[in-house]
Amino acid sequence: MSTSATRSKPVKRPKLAVIVANGITGDSRVQKTALAAARAGWDVTLIGRSTGKKREHAWFGPVKVIRVPVANHYSRRVAAKGKQASTRSLVTQWGVSDNKALEQLRAEHKAWVREQSARIGWSSGSPVAGVPAAGRKAWIRARRSAHRIRVRAYRWEEGHKARNKAKNAEANGDWRHDWPGLVDLDLAFGPVIEELEPDVIHANDITMINTGALAAARLRARGLKCAWLYDAHEYVAGVEWRLPAMDSAFPAVEREFIGKADAVVTVSPEIAEIIQADHKLATTPLVVRNTPIRGVVGENTGRVSVRAACELGDDVPLLVYSGWIASERGLGTAVEGLAQLPDHHLAIVAGFKSDELTRLLEQAEQLGVRDRIHVVPYVAQHEVADYLSTADLGLICSKRTINYELSLPTKTAEYLHAGLPIVASDVQTLSAYVREHRVGEVFVSGDADSFVAAVTRGIADRDAMKERISDAILTDLSWEHQCEGLMRLYSEISGKTPPSPLPDAPWDAQERPASTDREEPPAMLMGEWTPLGSTPIKLGLGPANFAGQLAAFASAVCRERADVSAEVVKHRTASSGHEYPADVYVDGRALKKLDGQLEQVQRIVPRYTHLIADAFRPVFGGLNGDSIEGDLPALHKAGIKVALLAHGSEVRHPLHHMARNPFSLFHHAPEGYTEQLLPGAERNRRIAEESGLPVFVTTPDLLVDLPMATWAPLVVDVDAWACDQPVMERKRPVVLHAPSARWTKGTDRVLPLLEDLDRRKVIELKLAEKVSWSRIRAMVQEADLVIDQFAVGMYGTFACESMAAGKPVIAYLDDESVALSGVTPPIVNASPDSLGQVLEQLLDDRHAAARIGIDSVKYVRAHHDGTATAAALASFLTV
Repeated sequence: MSTSATRSKPVKRPKLAVIVANGITGDSRVQKTALAAARAGWDVTLIGRSTGKKREHAWFGPVKVIRVPVANHYSRRVAAKGKQASTRSLVTQWGVSDNKALEQLRAEHKAWVREQSARIGWSSGSPVAGVPAAGRKAWIRARRSAHRIRVRAYRWEEGHKARNKAKNAEANGDWRHDWPGLVDLDLAFGPVIEELEPDVIHANDITMINTGALAAARLRARGLKCAWLYDAHEYVAGVEWRLPAMDSAFPAVEREFIGKADAVVTVSPEIAEIIQADHKLATTPLVVRNTPIRGVVGENTGRVSVRAACELGDDVPLLVYSGWIASERGLGTAVEGLAQLPDHHLAIVAGFKSDELTRLLEQAEQLGVRDRIHVVPYVAQHEVADYLSTADLGLICSKRTINYELSLPTKTAEYLHAGLPIVASDVQTLSAYVREHRVGEVFVSGDADSFVAAVTRGIADRDAMKERISDAILTDLSWEHQCEGLMRLYSEISGKTPPSPLPDAPWDAQERPASTDREEPPAMLMGEWTPLGSTPIKLGLGPANFAGQLAAFASAVCRERADVSAEVVKHRTASSGHEYPADVYVDGRALKKLDGQLEQVQRIVPRYTHLIADAFRPVFGGLNGDSIEGDLPALHKAGIKVALLAHGSEVRHPLHHMARNPFSLFHHAPEGYTEQLLPGAERNRRIAEESGLPVFVTTPDLLVDLPMATWAPLVVDVDAWACDQPVMERKRPVVLHAPSARWTKGTDRVLPLLEDLDRRKVIELKLAEKVSWSRIRAMVQEADLVIDQFAVGMYGTFACESMAAGKPVIAYLDDESVALSGVTPPIVNASPDSLGQVLEQLLDDRHAAARIGIDSVKYVRAHHDGTATAAALASFLTV
């Protein structure tokens, strides 16, 4: 069965919503939960919080990811209630002061409606029947009417005086008052969950317990079956919360909703017993430890290394701390102890610079050990064990707090899977585990002298302790083992069992953005490339990845060359739109900050032997300017061979293009666009001429602008686009035109003609704009003819994909560009003026048109399947 057929008739799978109040990235427990469920056969949606004001969509392997923006209307409403209203506003506006207050009022009303309708779901097993439910519904309708009247009264009175913001910080025991952000979370997440209509909701951590409870109950009130479970990541009542309001709100919201959960899950047997006793639960919560995925350990060895990130030799004793950085983690003891360990270095794996990290580094400066502390970046959750494995000992310095006493930290299993013995503080559960299995040394929490002694013993006995990290330990502390009970629990509480597992779903999935929540998960169009590792040539490619061409290049080269491994990096911008496969995505905002820029230096300099610098953009962010030119001295000093790659507007000279091409896109570009591009094109040509570096272009028309360059043809996955749909057999052929932007394709020059032919039923015109990858592929495969571009003078990626599908393609090609390529593509050459005549000829001789489609497939296989591209790059990819 073909891929398209499989996608058109998907197997019905039970739905799981995994919800968490953070941004998902870096939350390994949540990510692994979603992947495990997808592998078990569930249709999984992972819902987290957006950092912006718009909903964000992505795919994490087979898992759909939605990040929702969270407003603070309810929180502001609670704050405003702390301020006494004026007499005027009480009379004319009933206490509503301005538009923001109105939104707060609406949020309060929506929250009330959600909770009351949820109570209908809790009232009985058949929530839509019976007098109590009917009475509550009548009460809801009455309150809605009153609410509408109040809104009208506010709008009638427009002239008013805004009140000052007020905040009542005192806790009063009502979690809605003490921490109203929990209600704002529910107002944001709840509608998304309820639209999804999941069979099971997995509510992660205390900040999602009310949302999980309300959403499940509201779905039941609609007559739908929905089970939910609460995953307690810690013992909430034992946390030393930073604010009194949190200390009041979080235990209170847990008390209110935990008994309504269909099941409770937590992270250790000790916490499970206490939660059951505290809340008088009928059953002990299921224990699911947060442990590494054993199946991927070892797959990234040589690709990622904390020792290499520190730039240390194998003979230097290296301690490592990986995890959240906070004062209660006790890392200050290690910093203090380092002063007594003059030969030892400490690596701190940190995702960003926090106040506590700053304090630790200041402490290190005062103690004279700052030069032996290395702050190194996070890696993806599936790479952690391999990343840490080159250190000597793993550190867990937790202070004596209730939660640390009661559970094994996540890093325990990560260190052991990395083959690292542990130096642990004497918190109860952790120290007992280390001593029982003899896989580490224990020191007195907060005692630097005791820490130094434990490290000294650990280094001396390191090999023996490594031997004791047995297969049984690693199996027990593997996610594959830990998640088995969770998968059974989903089925038990929902009564649903997936029809079949998906064992091929990858544990090491990388998140890939999607344009909409309806988009299918993007296929790895170019297959896979050999991950950066222990090959003679370690090739980096970045940072633009236009149309996925860097991913395509990496795949093509690695397919042809066993001596090459590769890493594709994509720098994201606000206007990135659809993004294609890459190993690493870097947020453009981080590239404006020194920490983010230095992280790119650390990623590239010690790890690459070769670099394809894409689109002349800087690879270190803004560290050395806004082009690759500023980064070249550092790359040359590091001994990295660099090649330049151009795709189009970064080197295409607007004035020259208009002079030689009467249909040039620059004649119809938006106002100011040509002037904006001109300096960059001239600068990049100068860089290409003066740098002496190898230069490659993906389309031969760019050889006019860069005569010193070599054509490395665009690469497409011919098999992914192939189809057996015959062409030109319908009386009214389907003609497809798919402009990414109309002015870049010359659409307005030819659209009147095409629309006229469509109205006269000569052709059936399909215009594809802003559609997903899967939809555009389907439209290409269903078409008889594809109209490409009349503004550039050469064909691009979309034309190659259409030819791979066996479709005759019509486009404008200029003679000079065709001559420079050395080959003649089977594209039907037409100008905007001759398009009507060309279409008429194709319609008159349909057999000839069909032969063009056959020749197109042969041409793409010969020039655009990656083989020719790898050959073009061969002179650069030498040791």
